[in-house]
Amino acid sequence: MKRTTALVLAAVLLAAAGCSNADDSNGSSSGGNTPGVTDTEIVVGTHMPLTGPAAAGYSKIAPATKAYFDYVNANGGIHGRKITYKIMDDGYNPANTQQVVRQLVLQDKVFAILNGLGTPTHTGVLDFLKTNRVPDLFVASGSRSWNQPDKYPGTFGFNPDYTVEGKILATYVKENHAGKKVCFLGQDDDFGRDSLAGIEKVVGPVAAKQSYVTTNPNVGPQVGALKAAGCQVVMLATVPGFTALTIGTGAKLGFKPQYVVSNVGSDPTTLAKTLGAAAPLLEGVVAANYLPLANDDANPWIQLYTKVNKEYNAGAEMDNNVVYGMSVAYLFVQSLQAAGKDLTREGIIAAVQKGGFTGPGLVPVRYSDKDHSGYAGQQLTKIAGGKAQFFGKPYRTDDGDGAVEVYDSPAVTPPQNGIPAA
Repeated sequence: MKRTTALVLAAVLLAAAGCSNADDSNGSSSGGNTPGVTDTEIVVGTHMPLTGPAAAGYSKIAPATKAYFDYVNANGGIHGRKITYKIMDDGYNPANTQQVVRQLVLQDKVFAILNGLGTPTHTGVLDFLKTNRVPDLFVASGSRSWNQPDKYPGTFGFNPDYTVEGKILATYVKENHAGKKVCFLGQDDDFGRDSLAGIEKVVGPVAAKQSYVTTNPNVGPQVGALKAAGCQVVMLATVPGFTALTIGTGAKLGFKPQYVVSNVGSDPTTLAKTLGAAAPLLEGVVAANYLPLANDDANPWIQLYTKVNKEYNAGAEMDNNVVYGMSVAYLFVQSLQAAGKDLTREGIIAAVQKGGFTGPGLVPVRYSDKDHSGYAGQQLTKIAGGKAQFFGKPYRTDDGDGAVEVYDSPAVTPPQNGIPAA
């Protein structure tokens, strides 16, 4: 997979111009029979692409989550317990995901899997986690697969689902690019398919559609086909490396449509690093977000996360991946507080289903006993001067035929100490 990453980065430049932190603790409970919970510790785990074709940007998420946990631990933990976060590299390879998740559950005895990343990767462990009754919290993907409370009662999403996102992005296109030829390029899995479903609910059938697989960094044929079709607006359901590949390849072919990109593939810092000298190609790219932008220094959540990042994440460069990772951690701490001191797997699932969480999001999370999807919508962004900027109002909708509506409630500020109360 490291070779694939190198190929992706090399292809971007041509077109346009890690490890685990697991320790030896088994995390078993000393005061009860809840795996991963003792009187002094809660052990949770995740699978992340620290290497491989999705590592660009995404490899920063779990360290940021851990940094926020370290901040909480330094301030007394949750109900007297410190959080230990075991981060396993799966290289964005589904076979590796199954291996590392089995290790986390069967050997490390984690309490829960938190924010496992990827549609193709996480799909393959749903049944295993269900069989072993492991809470599967805040999956780092917008697949609708996570929102099946009857089939997978312990699984909850985090991202807005890709169909919701597709409807919101397509509403922008319909209102601002009426009459133009709209086309689509997406990942060849539920990520791409769910995104396209949302887009076509709003704009109807796209004029042309192409797909890619993460194991092949050559998107020349797909981009060439979109150019030949006369596409004027290209909507992308792509991870960051393939967003950059597509834009860079398009420039090489003299093809510069309006790009409208899924949130998961649109972090400007990640894209600019991948494109290198060709980063100015990002100007005008439209995307969306549901969390504060990393460059908004006046936002109180960004001020909190910047402080935590400096003190507990070795001062890593702030970007939207860091914001994402810390927002996941904040929500998990809220869930632990809501579950109470007598922590059980059933108790945390019940706490998340009860919902009512407020935090850094621009829109609310949906959690209930009938809805396990994550955030309910997004706000549009546009890259200007190399930075993403919000415009308009946040929107929310559903993954069906419901309207795309403005969400206009005041933002929530973090608690004074930056840690949610019980």
